[in-house]
Amino acid sequence: MAPYIFMERNGIHIIDLYKTQAKLEDAANVLRNFAKSGKKVLFVATKKQAKEILAEKAQSVGMPYVIERWPGGMLTNFPTIRKAVKKMASIDKMAKDGTFDNLSKREKLQITRQRAKLEKNLGSIADLNRLPSALFVVDVAKEHIAVAEANRLGIPVFAIVDTNSNPNDVDYVIPANDDASKSIELILSTVCDAINEGLAERKVEKADEKASAENGETPAPRREGSRRRVSRHAETAEAPAEEEAVAAVEAPEAEAAE
Repeated sequence: MAPYIFMERNGIHIIDLYKTQAKLEDAANVLRNFAKSGKKVLFVATKKQAKEILAEKAQSVGMPYVIERWPGGMLTNFPTIRKAVKKMASIDKMAKDGTFDNLSKREKLQITRQRAKLEKNLGSIADLNRLPSALFVVDVAKEHIAVAEANRLGIPVFAIVDTNSNPNDVDYVIPANDDASKSIELILSTVCDAINEGLAERKVEKADEKASAENGETPAPRREGSRRRVSRHAETAEAPAEEEAVAAVEAPEAEAAE
């Protein structure tokens, strides 16, 4: 963290706030574009002083979050996590269709406890149907497993990184105190405001596309696509190789979605 430290006083490292501001603005801009593209960002913070703040901010922008213990393999073994979430949905269905009434008292108690445990650990990611496009972490040292899984899958990591942490595994470093609740709240507010802006821009774009379709106008992306199709006939023999490379990159994401 040496590049982000302003000075040391009495054994305490003081972060350069100008660099914090610059890095925060960079991260916010990227996250705004993620939200504008309809991508999901998974927020992670299991430390006591950050849990409630992160949950509130993530809920305000409709993003999934983890504030309890990080379930190992949540990203690298995502299909198994989805099965657990579906189990929670099936229990809810049992309660609604009357199947619950035919069970014994002991079975009801066991299922209710299982449902409560699933809700506590996975309830906040119930709407996450595919791997997130990015991870936002508070305290990379504490959430090192989550960061390692994201790095393994090539998922970009945004993180609040303190002077006692290693920023090498983080794609977008926000140097700041990750122990002070006020610092965490300020950064999360800035980030979530940017995401809100991106969501608003996406909503406006969709409304414009819908209006154009109703008026019989051809949206710009289609014309661009037609130009691509025409130019593809004039490309060299390297084109098939490029398409295979793109398919290879997109394949893991498609499998995760299934």
